[in-house]
Amino acid sequence: MLTKGAHHYSLDVADVDISRSFYGELLGLPEIERPDFGFPGAWYQAGSVQLHLIQTPAGADVGSNAPNLTPLAKHIAFEIEDYETVRGSLEAAGLEMIATGAERGQIFVSDPDGNVIEFIEPGGQLGR
Repeated sequence: MLTKGAHHYSLDVADVDISRSFYGELLGLPEIERPDFGFPGAWYQAGSVQLHLIQTPAGADVGSNAPNLTPLAKHIAFEIEDYETVRGSLEAAGLEMIATGAERGQIFVSDPDGNVIEFIEPGGQLGR
């Protein structure tokens, strides 16, 4: 095997401060130190993997997200422990979601920039 595992995922965001509210406050990911690269961003620890947010300049073309919330879009998945608790928190935050039910253990939402985020509870029909 050429790799030892995943180190980080990187997502482009329009406003890193708005994204901090989503990833840091709503999801509760701890923000970690990030070197000064000369452009705004934020790094988070998500278990053994880091999440790197990069604020892209207005008009920069870094690809596009799916126009609607769909599990078919490129996405990052976070492991969760309690499906119903996460579903309730996302619902209380007013987020549109696709929830497959506790048996399958998947919930999909979009972050403020339209990046699709999956939450999965291992041990269900998926994500063993």
